[in-house]
Amino acid sequence: MKQLFLFIFVLTQSIVFSQTSDTYEKSPVFPGCESQPIENLKSCFNNKINTHIFNTLKVPQVAIDDEYKGDVKVLFEVDKEGTIHVLYVDAVYDELKDEVKRVFNELPKTIPGTYNGNPTYYQYSLAIKIPLVNPQEVTPQTAKETIVDVKKTVDLNEVVSNEYDSINNNIVKYQKLEYKSQLNIPFTHTYYARFDREMNELGTNSHTAAKPFMFDEVSKYYDFEAEKEALVKDSESWWARKLWNEHLVQVQGEDYWFTIDPVFDLQVGKDTDADFSTTYNNTRGFYIQGGLGKKFNFSASVYESQGRFAQYFNEYSESLKAFGPDPAIIPGRGIAKRFKTDSYDYPVAEAYLSYSPANFINVQFGHGKNFIGDGYRSLLQSDVTSPYPFLKLNTKFWKIKYTNTWMWLKDVRTEVTEDGAFLTKYMANHYLSWNVSKRLNIGLFESVMWAKTDNRAFDVNYLNPIIFFRAIEFETGQDAGNAVVGASLKYKWNNKVNLYGQFILDEFSLNDIKGGEKSWKNKYGYQLGAKYYDAFKVDDLLLQVEYNRVRPYTYSHNTVALNYGHNNQSMAHLWGANFSELILIGRYNYKRWFADAKLVFGVRGFDINDGTDNFSYGGDIYRSYEERPFDTGVEVGQGIKTNTFNAELQGGYIINPVSNLKLFTNISFRNFDPNANTAALVKSNTTWFSLGVRTDLFNWYYDF
Repeated sequence: MKQLFLFIFVLTQSIVFSQTSDTYEKSPVFPGCESQPIENLKSCFNNKINTHIFNTLKVPQVAIDDEYKGDVKVLFEVDKEGTIHVLYVDAVYDELKDEVKRVFNELPKTIPGTYNGNPTYYQYSLAIKIPLVNPQEVTPQTAKETIVDVKKTVDLNEVVSNEYDSINNNIVKYQKLEYKSQLNIPFTHTYYARFDREMNELGTNSHTAAKPFMFDEVSKYYDFEAEKEALVKDSESWWARKLWNEHLVQVQGEDYWFTIDPVFDLQVGKDTDADFSTTYNNTRGFYIQGGLGKKFNFSASVYESQGRFAQYFNEYSESLKAFGPDPAIIPGRGIAKRFKTDSYDYPVAEAYLSYSPANFINVQFGHGKNFIGDGYRSLLQSDVTSPYPFLKLNTKFWKIKYTNTWMWLKDVRTEVTEDGAFLTKYMANHYLSWNVSKRLNIGLFESVMWAKTDNRAFDVNYLNPIIFFRAIEFETGQDAGNAVVGASLKYKWNNKVNLYGQFILDEFSLNDIKGGEKSWKNKYGYQLGAKYYDAFKVDDLLLQVEYNRVRPYTYSHNTVALNYGHNNQSMAHLWGANFSELILIGRYNYKRWFADAKLVFGVRGFDINDGTDNFSYGGDIYRSYEERPFDTGVEVGQGIKTNTFNAELQGGYIINPVSNLKLFTNISFRNFDPNANTAALVKSNTTWFSLGVRTDLFNWYYDF
């Protein structure tokens, strides 16, 4: 019995030992090597990879021209799923490094190696000889040595200790991924003019009203990389490349990338109508953008600014003053505190996250501005206000682009402030763009504004992504919100000429229109415009003409907080309402040089406010339309009729195309001529000259 027990024990141990020996360690199995015995797996793996390299790798021309002979050192890993990853490449030429990574990225998935029967990581080093050597001509002994095991088993301490270095080893040459990303192209009229023609050619299925555009929307029609490459200056030193051609910081890893650039707006100037010596602006900041994976992008820009502007601009800024001690709101920027005795300090931050779960939809959440329209102005939604929090959905399919935007705004007037806090108001927009044909685009727009009160905050009714809000307004009560509707139209006459327009309707009475008495209820506005690309056969010359007209009391409401405004600024045209305007624009660029010219002719109507006549004549959207002096005979320009003229000429040189850093000079002339002078309205003529260097990431509007 004892002998039988001993025999069984020895037999069992032999079986266990045999099994352990078989399963203790097994190297990765390359496709096509599955039938090989374990002892041949390494050599088969070696041969397959070397054969793939020999058949696939294309030696870069620079190495051929130099008649280069040497080795490329490669450290790579087979992970627990069997995927092959390059960890590090050492080569004389960057082009050779990139080519090796491309070749390894095309390797098929393997059967992962195991340790004690569990999948584990394997690391290998490999020397690739240049010129390439056919693995079939290599002796078996040499072939076994071409791939060397670096790590066979998982040592957690070793993995953790090498984690930081492995991140550095995964960094590759930046491949300008921003131009294919879901990042927004910073919206400036000057830069968008560069690709406006390509976006509007006959036969394209583009949608050009909802701005800013994303890079992947425009890159189908315009080659950003080719544009930047055409402007590259030959520079070998690091500082010269960063100044003229590249982002200050540009990093790309296996599944991420980001860039960082400094932001400047440093300018000095002279206003002939001012009682101070010079104007200036001193903005410093940074701009970061990046991506995680293929569907998630992010961007942030932070500015610290001090400035003193032309006299009329300073006075307008102070007329926008919010509740509290701060003296002004800088139009388009935000609340400003006093800096020294006659200047302003106005910090600004803008940022957003962009996520595209599928090709047809993009979601953005951030703090910034949006614009709807094909013109210089927008009567639907403009970018003249301060930045605000927003949530935006862009959905594209067939011939449709549908944009939903929800915004969190502020009413900063003293009379609506509670316990020192500004009143929060909400705005929701729908914009449906439809390419009816290869020439005609029609857009439908609706917007609703409502305010945060004791018993009402964000109304979930307006989360409804389906057009129309008007029905919801009726359900919640007409005084619960202020809804406006609108439409846009664009017609491509040919590849050189585009016609466009907008119509905004705040309130409409058909009976009053038929009555012909010019009722105040007919609150509407319209825009007509045309663009001429490569005008008069001059490449990159854009000419534009635009007419805007908005009747009195449009965008206003009997509950003032429900007006179409934010931070005491209009969410549409910067003049509010009660005006007509003609704009002529020319834009030209040649390589790194650019020039813009603009003429604005306007007629505006202002309130009298002389103590005896304190009525609202319909231009100030922050006054109730119930304060009107009459119900009929309402005309554009009523009140104190004011003729305005703005002329602006700007030219400059693009220092760095990738960050849009510019050297510029600007001269503007403004004539403001009311037919009666009051404390708030004084005739003035201003000539404002300035020059400086600026990172151009947003629109500055000075034509108030």
